[in-house]
Amino acid sequence: MSSMGVSVAAGDRERIQTFVESVFNPLHRAEQRRWARAYLWGLLHTPGKKTPRRMAEAGLLPAGAAHGLHQFINSSTWSWEPVRRALGRTIAAHRPAYAWTVADLLIPKQGEHSVGVHRRLDQATGRTINCQRGVGLFLATGTRCFPVDWSLVLDGAWDWDDLRRRRARIPEAETGRPVGAFVLGFAAGVTAAQPRLPEAPWVLNLTQRCDDASGVMAGLARRGLDFVCEVDSGQIVLVGRPAPRVTTVGELMEEPHARQPHALMRPAEPGGSRAVRVNVYTGAVRLSQRGAAKDGVSRTYHVLEQLSADGGQPARYWITSLMSRGVEEVLALARSQATARTTVAALREGFGVLDFEGRSFPGWHHHMTMVSAAYAYRHLYGAPGAVRAPAARLSAARADTAGYWADTGAKGLGA
Repeated sequence: MSSMGVSVAAGDRERIQTFVESVFNPLHRAEQRRWARAYLWGLLHTPGKKTPRRMAEAGLLPAGAAHGLHQFINSSTWSWEPVRRALGRTIAAHRPAYAWTVADLLIPKQGEHSVGVHRRLDQATGRTINCQRGVGLFLATGTRCFPVDWSLVLDGAWDWDDLRRRRARIPEAETGRPVGAFVLGFAAGVTAAQPRLPEAPWVLNLTQRCDDASGVMAGLARRGLDFVCEVDSGQIVLVGRPAPRVTTVGELMEEPHARQPHALMRPAEPGGSRAVRVNVYTGAVRLSQRGAAKDGVSRTYHVLEQLSADGGQPARYWITSLMSRGVEEVLALARSQATARTTVAALREGFGVLDFEGRSFPGWHHHMTMVSAAYAYRHLYGAPGAVRAPAARLSAARADTAGYWADTGAKGLGA
């Protein structure tokens, strides 16, 4: 191995140790933190499929390490919630956070025994597939969205089959819920976290897989949280006082003199720009839910409409509580939804999110926590191993893991 490869591996070792101490400090047992570090290395440096066996072989870990990695994920009782909160704080300490957002993740599966697996429609392809469905919470910073929390959708028999639930070790409190309930659960967790997680607006797409957009926005309002939510044209709002009129955002924006037009310039190929037309409702609206009031005061919102450049696509609509911010800033926040979808694609491609081999509810959450940590490390610390050729990356990773396990004297570690 070249001296350059050794020095890079040593640099990786210092960076990853700093990261592990920051994120996995809630794991009180030293051997759990060592297994977390080994699993993190495996996700970052193992080419191809990232199973415990392949990660142990790629890192030249001691005999029995594959079993230890498997145990750490599937059998160990460590709590993932405090680790995820620490991950969120670590990300915020490195990058200014500007939004919270939520995105779906479908994980194709064979058979019917993996926790949460069910036949669902993949809206990206229009096909029905056998899969797990995760709902992820992402922290938007700069040009990236970092996953910091996950929920697993439990529908079908996973909600009522007691035998299946016991086998998968699903807690009694985990039941089938609509997507909106997951979003509000994330919001509750963020606002209740101590030390505090970043305060930032919530950016949501409530046009797909969400049958209670009003309830979600009302729930955010009750917590005093600002939001930018994309909604369907049929989203109901209230206009006027003291006797409010019920209408939809689509109908509202078609009324005479209701719209204030804006032209925003956007990059266009090749090397030019194009104008995007955005209309803002000249008044304010309220939500139809009583729960939208906070401290007895009914909050008001703005409605934005974006028309497609060629008129070939339906208009898009947003409801936002950010009354004082300009149109450009509100739509810049809205774009974090697309960034989150890009992150989901990256997780599927290079971080082992599809490679979890266990069947239990805790195992799934442990694995998704490690995947989220690997993504954060790669993009916060630059992860030099990520940009080298595969052979050099693997060589440096092996040198580091072998040295680490020798330094710690780790042998026969329990999970």
